[in-house]
Amino acid sequence: MRLTRALIAAAGACLTASMVLAAPAPPAAGLDQIALAGEEKNAGKRLISTSEVDSSWLTEDQIFDLIRSGTKFIDITDGDLENLHSFKEPKRFAPPEGPTHQSLVRSLTNNVSESRMRDFLTTFTGFKTRYYKSASGAASAEWLFEQIQDVAQQANKGGKLNVSVSKFEHDWDQFSIIARIEKAGGQALEDIVDDGIVIVAAHQDSVNQWNPWWGRSPGADDDGSGTTSVFEAFQLLLENNVAPGRTIEFHWYSAEEGGLLGSQKVAAAYRRRNVEVAGMLQCDMTGWSPEGKKRIVGIATDYVDSVLSRFLQKLSKEYNGIPWKDVKCGYGCSDHASWTKAGYASAFTFESDFDDHNPYIHTAQDDITHINFAHVAEYARLAIAFAVELSLPKSTPN
Repeated sequence: MRLTRALIAAAGACLTASMVLAAPAPPAAGLDQIALAGEEKNAGKRLISTSEVDSSWLTEDQIFDLIRSGTKFIDITDGDLENLHSFKEPKRFAPPEGPTHQSLVRSLTNNVSESRMRDFLTTFTGFKTRYYKSASGAASAEWLFEQIQDVAQQANKGGKLNVSVSKFEHDWDQFSIIARIEKAGGQALEDIVDDGIVIVAAHQDSVNQWNPWWGRSPGADDDGSGTTSVFEAFQLLLENNVAPGRTIEFHWYSAEEGGLLGSQKVAAAYRRRNVEVAGMLQCDMTGWSPEGKKRIVGIATDYVDSVLSRFLQKLSKEYNGIPWKDVKCGYGCSDHASWTKAGYASAFTFESDFDDHNPYIHTAQDDITHINFAHVAEYARLAIAFAVELSLPKSTPN
């Protein structure tokens, strides 16, 4: 998650004033533009987009300056989502009118365990950093993969579910993780699911804005909390042998802090394979509750699908013990933006109003002492509800 900080707003203003931002040239711009792009990449620069119309070739240090200033950005160097024009447009699926599986969902949400989530996040934040280019970031991904795989293997032993866990490898050290619960009747991973899959996701990486490569970055809230909420939802579905009508996938993306790099790769791969997605939910930062203010479930209204977001609002009203509230996230805020850009329906939940977000993110102080696990539990419940309610009904494309 990349959010503006009042503490460094002045630095961000100076940086923005000093950068020359220009809209990227269209694909037909000619050989000169292609040659220029090659020169910039060879110089170690990346093409960074800070809005729908503004982009610039930046060095690694300049990208780190963006993180320090709280400027939201997407790394579009590889053109993963910009080069999908020749592929079939995804179908759009109408979600149910509202919740209909209350008995099943509550049997799961009643068992969300704050103590189990605390233990999980304590270990996950024990890595020095989860920066996506670092050896420690790769090690944290291996640990996370092992936890997910252990739960999946245990579920498969029961013979009622067909669960697979895979690594989505990248050009950098830290891989993304995809866990898949096959729909009742089962299909192989390579098969195209006609009625769409359901995706629940978080990002696993962290960053220290002052020292990205070597600085301590526990990332307890950003996004260890979302990773924890999603893992708890995944674990409870498997422990209770929930066989979905639609295939459900749980994703933990690498390199969100580097400009949504991991999710762009995954979303583009799905689009190229013509995989249909009934809906995608991103959980980024679920653990902070500002002192002296009522807790809320923030549901984003920008860079999301409005129909799917209204469905999420209904689920929150039904299954959360605190009220939901509309919030705005901004450009390049988290991985749901990759799926929206790829043509899929996405939704996004956030811990608070954006002005009240955790002030410790991207620093060594984003640790477990600032996490409210009752809050993390609310987002685990919402992730469970989204997965169950959207996977069990059968709906037809619009």
